[in-house]
Amino acid sequence: MSISPAEIEVILLSLKVALWCVAISLVPALFIGWLLARREFYGKTALTVIVHLPIFLPPVVVGYFLLVTLGNRGLIGGWLNEQFGISLIFNWKGVVAATAVMAFPFISRAIRQAFEAVDRNLEMAALTLGRSPLMVFLTITLPLIAPGILAGATLGFAKALGEFGATITFVANVPGQTQTLPLAIFSLMETPNAESALWRLVIISVLLAFAAIALSEWLTRRSIRKLGGRA
Repeated sequence: MSISPAEIEVILLSLKVALWCVAISLVPALFIGWLLARREFYGKTALTVIVHLPIFLPPVVVGYFLLVTLGNRGLIGGWLNEQFGISLIFNWKGVVAATAVMAFPFISRAIRQAFEAVDRNLEMAALTLGRSPLMVFLTITLPLIAPGILAGATLGFAKALGEFGATITFVANVPGQTQTLPLAIFSLMETPNAESALWRLVIISVLLAFAAIALSEWLTRRSIRKLGGRA
């Protein structure tokens, strides 16, 4: 079970990508979760569909969409490259973009469910006592939904660790740059006499995913108990 330097590099890159994926997704997911849980507006169904679309589309389709929008010749990527010299192709930043798109539905859905479980009477009582809506959100709503936010974050983290199709379509499989755990496993499957390394990465992937999902489940149950339900 000795892990090689190349395998350590793959693991560290995967963890780095997953952490950045969650970091850049949390604030938008918090807003979308609040919007879908608390507001009624024209086009709400369409927004809900768009948010959850990456779950049901083939990941390759999502990767192709990212390529034509965020690639160096894409609608947005071309502008970023020309104006700021930012390129998302063939580097870890592109992997973060791909994993964030694929993980966002899981994060936002968990947060939305946490918002929906909050007793609105607590917020209304605080408002009648003179607290501003912002203070009510920061001191009452946010602490109550915190376990839901953490549950969504861990689900997004797990999804980012396992993302394959959108990543390889958008940024390819470049060792040391874009090769995360799933891509490294894919490469080892096509490499002769690489069974030992393949099994090591498979076991590590399973352990990381198991830990993230178990943590998310525990946080979800904790959130339900905190909000007065049954777990």
